[in-house]
Amino acid sequence: MAQQSGFDFFGFGGKLGDEDEVREKFWRTAKKAARQIPFMEEVVAAYYCAMDKNTPMRAKGILLAALGYFVLPVDVIPDFVFGLGFTDDIAVLTAAITAVSAHITPAHRQAAKDAIADKG
Repeated sequence: MAQQSGFDFFGFGGKLGDEDEVREKFWRTAKKAARQIPFMEEVVAAYYCAMDKNTPMRAKGILLAALGYFVLPVDVIPDFVFGLGFTDDIAVLTAAITAVSAHITPAHRQAAKDAIADKG
């Protein structure tokens, strides 16, 4: 996991109460989904975009809603259903990433590449 991403998450100096828990759940789910979601690098870039204090609130809201759906254990198609579990997550993430793609910067994509390489 990339320890220093260079982002001041939400501009609060990393002092959000549940930030570590959300980050842990995101990475745990991302690891499980990596083989089933072909665009995992974009999902991780979306995560970094959502955490970037320079991302507009509307874009953050869209991304955080989609990423929240991704990490929640309860969804339309349970994630443990082999072959189908992440299809609803893929649909939600694709729509969210498409809607805010202009706000996902090369820095977010590079942070995603670095994080995925570290998790390798």
